[in-house]
Amino acid sequence: MNKFTCVIVILVALLQGCVEYHPYDMHISGSKQVNAINITRIEEACHRRQQIRFAVVSDSQRWYDELEDAVEDICERDDIDFVIHAGDLTDWGLRSEYEMQRDILNRLDVPYVCLIGNHDCLGTGKRLYEEIFGPMDFAFTAGDVRFICLNTNALEFDEQEPVPNLGFMTYEQHAFPVQARRTVVAMHAYPLCDQFRNDEEFQQRLRLFPNLQFCVHGHGHRYREEDIFGDGVIYYECANVESEEYLVFTINDKGYECERVFY
Repeated sequence: MNKFTCVIVILVALLQGCVEYHPYDMHISGSKQVNAINITRIEEACHRRQQIRFAVVSDSQRWYDELEDAVEDICERDDIDFVIHAGDLTDWGLRSEYEMQRDILNRLDVPYVCLIGNHDCLGTGKRLYEEIFGPMDFAFTAGDVRFICLNTNALEFDEQEPVPNLGFMTYEQHAFPVQARRTVVAMHAYPLCDQFRNDEEFQQRLRLFPNLQFCVHGHGHRYREEDIFGDGVIYYECANVESEEYLVFTINDKGYECERVFY
């Protein structure tokens, strides 16, 4: 083997060691359809509960250590029923990113669900999300609260796909469970931001949900609470995990409370 051939062999070996797989690789290892599995757990654990308490984390792309710290902090508590991740688990929509984030979240002592964020839509990210977590629009009931979880990343979809899915919202309103008395809506991108579309139609459809408590979202990477449309509905923005904080909501017959938790 001459020197030139040796150099080529070494370069190929180095490249193989650095490139784990093609960026559009869909060969998923580990658990799939995580949201559906955990929704069953949430609904069973919270059935007929008079009070529920859940945590919200968001925008954990790149910040794996901080997400691990958030998971550890939540596990040290004994008062959290479930966790919502408000999207942007990944930076580039890669399989390895999804799997690493999922595996960290799997360390939680309580069930969790994940929404899709705009970064999660890149490349084959949408398909990976659907394989690992499930449909991009979904809902579940915890206690007497119906949670409507929406894909609101309109900029990542063409005009032929409804984002946010107003039809899904209408269906959920017509099929509202009899045991539910109030509503919480969760999303990644929020109305009037760069990602959102059909803001006015969304607002009109949103107000039709029974006893809407509040909306919660991510995307902005900082904490904020705002009445975006001036109609009395408060939108809570969860900071990214780099900020080393998450939100905890408590809902009971007295109403609800929002707490910022720093770890």
